[in-house]
Amino acid sequence: MATAITDAEFQTKVLAATKLVLLDFWAPWCGPCKAMMPIVDEISATYGSSIEIYKMNVDENQEVASQFNVMSIPTFLFFKNGQVVDSFIGVKSKEEVTAKIDALLK
Repeated sequence: MATAITDAEFQTKVLAATKLVLLDFWAPWCGPCKAMMPIVDEISATYGSSIEIYKMNVDENQEVASQFNVMSIPTFLFFKNGQVVDSFIGVKSKEEVTAKIDALLK
């Protein structure tokens, strides 16, 4: 399961992480975000402790979303060593997302 984080936790949870981080920007009213939830949960179960998966509600946490110019949701950012290394916007298949993760874990 993805862990919900806030703007205040972003520095310690994401930027200071020692492993790959997938950050999901979402909102409760967003249909495509809801469509991605089971996929994100499956990915979390598949990769276990190999990566960190967080979700950030953009309605409640606008600072980080603004910092990364998140204009559409769902937006997914991949972080390594505090830097964005990949991203995608919208609904993707589990296979598309895991292919990105596998490439970034190498």
